[in-house]
Amino acid sequence: MSPTPSDAPLEPPGEPPVLYVAESERLRLETEALPEWVLTPRQLADLELLLEGGLAPLTGYLTEAEYLAVLERMRLPDGRLWTLPVVLDLPEERARDLGPGARLLLREPEGMALAVLAIADLYRPDRREEARAVYGTVDPDHPGVRRLLESTHPVYAGGRLLGLRAPHHYDFRPLRLTPRELRHRFRALGWQRVLAFQTRNPMHRAHVELTFRAAREVEANLLLHPTVGPTRLGDVDHYTRVRCYERVLRRYPEATTMLALVPLAMRMAGPREAVHHAIVRRNYGATHFLVGRDHAGVPCDRAGRPYHPPYAAQELALALAAEIGLAIVPMAEMVYVAERAQYAPRPEVAPGETVLTISGSELRRRLDEGLEIPDWFTYPEIARELRRSRPPRHERGFAVFFTGLSGAGKSTLAHALGEHLRVNGGRAVSLLDGDFVRQHLSSELGFSRAHRDLNIRRIAFVAAEIARAGGIVLCAPIAPYAVTRREAREMVESAGGGFVEIHVATPLEVCERRDRKGLYARARAGLLKGFTGIDDPYESPERPDLVLDTTALRPEEAVHRILLKLEALGYVR
Repeated sequence: MSPTPSDAPLEPPGEPPVLYVAESERLRLETEALPEWVLTPRQLADLELLLEGGLAPLTGYLTEAEYLAVLERMRLPDGRLWTLPVVLDLPEERARDLGPGARLLLREPEGMALAVLAIADLYRPDRREEARAVYGTVDPDHPGVRRLLESTHPVYAGGRLLGLRAPHHYDFRPLRLTPRELRHRFRALGWQRVLAFQTRNPMHRAHVELTFRAAREVEANLLLHPTVGPTRLGDVDHYTRVRCYERVLRRYPEATTMLALVPLAMRMAGPREAVHHAIVRRNYGATHFLVGRDHAGVPCDRAGRPYHPPYAAQELALALAAEIGLAIVPMAEMVYVAERAQYAPRPEVAPGETVLTISGSELRRRLDEGLEIPDWFTYPEIARELRRSRPPRHERGFAVFFTGLSGAGKSTLAHALGEHLRVNGGRAVSLLDGDFVRQHLSSELGFSRAHRDLNIRRIAFVAAEIARAGGIVLCAPIAPYAVTRREAREMVESAGGGFVEIHVATPLEVCERRDRKGLYARARAGLLKGFTGIDDPYESPERPDLVLDTTALRPEEAVHRILLKLEALGYVR
């Protein structure tokens, strides 16, 4: 049941403190010769929320004692509620020169100094145990678990933050209100009861019906408070999402609803994250928080098993509402009932009534194939925005990523495919061959694992920019490691491009017979160390889009199979 209006607090808790130092202290800190760290996008989002008081009561990154208490008890050592680790992860080479008592200058990617971390301790967490505690699983298919285990640096630095300045944003500045600014806006409007709604996706008609109904039930004004920090791969970019929010805002009664943005990095941690979101909205001045079905979660694993029960987030948030400091408003899933031509909570659907729904994956399929998006599902102006940001696949840029052993035939196939695509015309075609990239883009790199990974990331960066511009790019590196290939896919897809992975699975003995450069012979003789397939592993792709063995397959035949695959995937016609 939703709380009645009398159950909810009428006044938000006191304003959270901001963490900025005085001007004189800022000038002094900026002139010190301090070691530096350039923040990742996820770290930058956490830092902004910390500095502005959005993550109160935290005044910095969790120390080891705080981190362990959060994992084990969802509490800080002093007993205050806190559910998710907020940490600064660093690589070993950066942490090596640091220690308790040291200070670390934190910069945004453009170089601006934002804060100084007064390090209390450095520790090396058990990230599998962190995954188990936070996500309830160590399944690498879970996007939060995969990010934690594969992309998080191994050393955590805990300590107090000394804020120098806020990160600067050029996009949607009127909507980027800090906790203090948003509280001031509420007071100026006379809003005493504020229901906050968290979303990381564009809002459709079901969301509007859900939020309108919830706000009416608790007699509160509505705050649409979507995240614009990093989310999961495949989510719509925040520029498109905010344009959708601006348009959907017109669907609400005038002067009852407000839109503001929060630079929150999604973890996809389900119940724990629902409580985290509620704490953040309390800090922004909300008095109520709406928690829906599968809040901030990943519904199912690859086998269709749920990671959490669908209403587990509601149950945990309701149980902790008094400690959070605002009222939790649980709402059932809203579905479209065909016979009524309107939305209703799923529990209120009568037997025999027809329920229509479109899942996120089904929506993406319709966009990819240029199919109709029905008006009952979303508003026409939202559909137009989504089609602008996610055109049909045959209009999108994409990367064909060949991977396989040296001598497998990757370069030959990439060149042959490129010629065929150029003959057909329509889009620019670029080739990023392994040897070409080594000569022009990565000439200073060696063949250690770190350098190989960096080489692939450079290829992926260029490929992503080509795909973003609508071009076709053919990549033909060895790319022996699964983690780096996945990073390459994520970079290209995050840029709005398609990614087609082709495993050129020519056997090692065939590759050795083709070895015109004598590389395999040198590796067998011990003259060439770390050679893929000899004394360094090649991790075969688990789920490539296409597998080709060129032992007896002519290039023309292989290209024909690739084109059939590209046509089946919708990238060419």
